[in-house]
Amino acid sequence: MLQALLFDAASALARLFPVDSVSNFGAGLFRTLGPLTRAHRVAERNLRIAFPNADDPEIARLLQAQWSELGRSLIEFTIIDRIVADTGRLEIEGLERLQAIAAGDGPVVFISGHFSNFELMAAAIVRAGVKSQITYRAMNNPYVDERVRRVRYRYGVRLFAPKGLEGARELMRALERGESVALMNDQKFNGGVEAPLFGVMAHTAPGPSTFALRFGVPLQPMSVQRVGEAARFRIIVHDSIVLENTGDKAADLTAGVKRINAFIEDRIRARPHDWFWVHRRWPSEMYRKR
Repeated sequence: MLQALLFDAASALARLFPVDSVSNFGAGLFRTLGPLTRAHRVAERNLRIAFPNADDPEIARLLQAQWSELGRSLIEFTIIDRIVADTGRLEIEGLERLQAIAAGDGPVVFISGHFSNFELMAAAIVRAGVKSQITYRAMNNPYVDERVRRVRYRYGVRLFAPKGLEGARELMRALERGESVALMNDQKFNGGVEAPLFGVMAHTAPGPSTFALRFGVPLQPMSVQRVGEAARFRIIVHDSIVLENTGDKAADLTAGVKRINAFIEDRIRARPHDWFWVHRRWPSEMYRKR
């Protein structure tokens, strides 16, 4: 309960200040405290896996930049309804694609990763009128989870599907009804399909490719970029990915996962500071002391 009360206090305090001031505070706080945590070592190891030729000054610069971005994004969550409500803060590149999906050019399987303030992608999907089941991982603390869901309700996101077997069934039922589904696909999934990410094999969730192949629908990638150093964003609806169904289920699934990882890698290479580097994305042995 204490964590939930701290969340309430932080949210109430954040709402007393201008949006950009809150964002700047988050950046400064995490630039200061982030390097003191164990997550800093995880982020550094990840950066060296992804960019083996980067020298120490470049790694240090990226570490500082990713802490700033993470701090901004996390603290912005407490006031995200204010960000979404301010149309001058959001630019949607490819809005016509979302509108077409909403108008009947669907369903699709939305895919993305933890780029910048990734919460805004769900808001864009809902605001465009797309009927979609949006998955999320419930917080370990049920009191905090309740508050997180409440914050999402403020900016229009109502549709949640639990993960796991029952969640997968719910998503399939949604696709059968003609609704879209949205999943994040950039974190480690033990027992998932092995596919390269920055040249290193990474266990990846097969769900999005499985759904796309089973229902014959395209993958619809999206990403978010921060514009400048304040709470202003560009939400990008990328070209659809149509997976080939050859009849070889295992091969087709692996091919789909590889294409998703390639999309994620391309986005990270373009804007490395935007990604969530504090997650142990690659096999556990790569994080052992060297």
